[in-house]
Parts: sequence; C-alpha cells; structure tokens
Amino acid sequence: MIPLRRFLPLVCLATTLSAFAEPTAEIFERPSNEILRLPYLLSLPEGYGADESKRWPLVVFLHGAGERGDQLANVAKHGPPKLAAAGQKFPFILVSPQCPADEWWTEQPVLELIDALEEKFRVDPSRIYLTGLSMGGYGTWHFATLAPKRFAAVAPVCGGGIPYKMRLIPHLPVWAFHGAKDGVVVLDESARLVEALKKAGNTEVKFTVYPEAGHDSWTEAYADQSLYEWLLSHSLPQPANP
Repeated sequence: MIPLRRFLPLVCLATTLSAFAEPTAEIFERPSNEILRLPYLLSLPEGYGADESKRWPLVVFLHGAGERGDQLANVAKHGPPKLAAAGQKFPFILVSPQCPADEWWTEQPVLELIDALEEKFRVDPSRIYLTGLSMGGYGTWHFATLAPKRFAAVAPVCGGGIPYKMRLIPHLPVWAFHGAKDGVVVLDESARLVEALKKAGNTEVKFTVYPEAGHDSWTEAYADQSLYEWLLSHSLPQPANP
C-alpha cells in the first residue's frame, strides 16, 4: 500500500522532488465544523522544480463509483491517473481524489481541495480544469455549475446532471463524451445537457459520441491527446487592473 502523506494546509511540509517522480499518495484534511478530508493521488509534471516562479495548470480527475473506498490505488484503475502510473508524462499537475465508500462526489469537498492545492502547489489559477467518468462525470457537471467561474474548461465522460443548471455555465468550454451503447448511464444523460447548453447560448460546447462504445467510453476519451490539448488551450480571463 502506498503510504499517505497528511496535508494540513496551515503546516508547511518539506518534501523532496524526487518523491514526486511517480504518482504519490497524499491527503487533504482541514479542521472544520464539517468533515473536510480527501485522499488523492498526485502527479507533478517534469520540470516542476526547475523554475520556482512558474505556475502550472491543474487537472482534477473524479473517478467512477467502482473506485470508491479506502484503497487509494483503485483510483488509478482508469483515466489520467492510470496513464500517469503507466509512465505517461503530462504537462500539468494531476490530482485524483478518492470518494469514500457509498458516498457521491456531490457530497465531497472537491472545491475546498482545489483551494488547498492552490496553497500548497504552484497552480496557475487561470488554468484549473475538471474531468471525470461515470459518477465522476456527474460530479464534473455538478461542480461546474456549483462554481461557474472556477474552471477554465471541463470534460465530463459518460455523466449527467440537471439541464436547468446549464444556464449557469453559458460561458464555460465543455467537451462531453459518451458511448452510444451505454447501458449504465444512457446517452441521453449527456445529450440533454449538451442541448441545454446550446439553448443557453454556449458556443464552447463539444460532444463526442463513440458509436460502438458501451459504458466504457473513458478509455478512448482519455487516450485522445487532443482532449488534453483542448483543455490546456483554455484559460480564465485575467482580472482587469484597478
């Protein structure tokens, strides 16, 4: 089992860059009236330590229902953390939290985790991205509408959500993916959100349907390098000078 490093945002932890050569197990935990705790896998990009002034894009990945629990290694079964564990190098900070057993992403402190990551790492606040598959796809839609100005772009895979809330993100670049033969989360779960986005005036929405894919549309989606290029091509507008 990968040992967890506990992360209390108010405490400075000295960690050598050599420890980040492979995805590492970390934990976000913040004292509060409510439980704010999420273990996560971390992959830092090559060159992270070379320039102390450089800020890096952040991609947060939300796994599916099958990877919930307390075995953090399960998070790397699919998606970007699987690719990172296999040796793929990404030009961004990749963080993949784990949802507790029998709970849902909508109940988890994902936005608080991102706040903490900005405190701990050299994150470019204008280039924070969210993606996820299945339950994590639902979570991606949820947090995008919960914090409409937080993300530069999002990529939900075989997820779903509430069409009414799409009016909250008419500005947000969205690339949704789904399998046409998905028998777990039917294609219409994504299609109706994409349609609602278009009706809300969103001109930055893309929708890829894999004709022969079932529920596993994520393998093909996350293997497509153009997804990462598309994410990184977007950034939030810089605030105007006072």
